Amino acid sequence: MSPETALTEIGRGLQMALMLGAPPLIAVLVIGVLVGVVQAATQLNEPTIGFVAKAIALVATLAMTGHFLLGKLVAFTVDLFHRIPHLVG
Repeated sequence: MSPETALTEIGRGLQMALMLGAPPLIAVLVIGVLVGVVQAATQLNEPTIGFVAKAIALVATLAMTGHFLLGKLVAFTVDLFHRIPHLVG
């Protein structure tokens, strides 16, 4: 395998990791900021509130986008397995 091919495959893997990780991370980030603003405005500094809100947002996001994300991951893996003979040989 040439270095260019290896870098291409690493790039595809990183792109897939970003695509799979972006929806949950963005949801948790948005909820974290909103809870932080509300806690600052109300002077209610309880860390459990932020944790529970973020956990609920993460579960909801994965429930809504899980099927799509898993389909993308399976398609990427199948495509990678089909490309293995061309990558090695």
